[in-house]
Amino acid sequence: MTSPSVEILTRNETITASDGVGFAAHVAVPAGDNTRPGVIVIQEIFGVNSYIRDVCDRLGRMGYLAIAPDMFHRLEPGVRLEKQDDAELQTGIALAMRFDGPQGVADLSATLDHMRSLPECDGRSGVVGFCFGGTFAYLTAVHLDPDVAVSYYGSGVADAIGDVANVTCPLLLHFGDTDAFIPNEQVARIGAAIASIGNVELMVQPGGGHAFDNSFSHFSQPVPAAAAWARTTDFLAAHLA
Repeated sequence: MTSPSVEILTRNETITASDGVGFAAHVAVPAGDNTRPGVIVIQEIFGVNSYIRDVCDRLGRMGYLAIAPDMFHRLEPGVRLEKQDDAELQTGIALAMRFDGPQGVADLSATLDHMRSLPECDGRSGVVGFCFGGTFAYLTAVHLDPDVAVSYYGSGVADAIGDVANVTCPLLLHFGDTDAFIPNEQVARIGAAIASIGNVELMVQPGGGHAFDNSFSHFSQPVPAAAAWARTTDFLAAHLA
């Protein structure tokens, strides 16, 4: 693991989608000439804001190249909702409801290819997503070929859990048991669906509400966040080492 004091270099990249559309991505990587695994960080409904950039920095300090694509670039490029209050919550929900899911998976495929082509990347690849991004981290594992995937409280996972047999990489699913947006019945249904699948792990945080990892918002819950992040870092290290 890289020291927390390591210098992190950040920059913007432009990714070209399969239909020729270009979109921005934020990149964080430890300074130095070493190649390393890459991890795609998929945003919440609030865009590639300070929280998502901080997640990239966290991963950079662990020794990964982290890249966060602008998932809403076809709707409203450059969305960065920082207050994350009720008004911005409604703005984000409205964007998510207009979002084209299959096109989003295609854009993540382009992101995966782009990340693997970067000179700092050694070709190994992971994906971590939160909320809206948690659903798309799961869908990336279903439809694409990352080496490992971690999904935090993806509200669309339960509806798509019938495709879980298509997941060939190790997959970690995080939820909280007091999530107002994802009923425990849905989490139980996910648990039942993966019970016989050895490469998929479910971790439910007691007392965890929605977006508990987001320390930049009122959703923040440090105790479940720390427990989930510890498992996430171990999971990534085990499968990208």
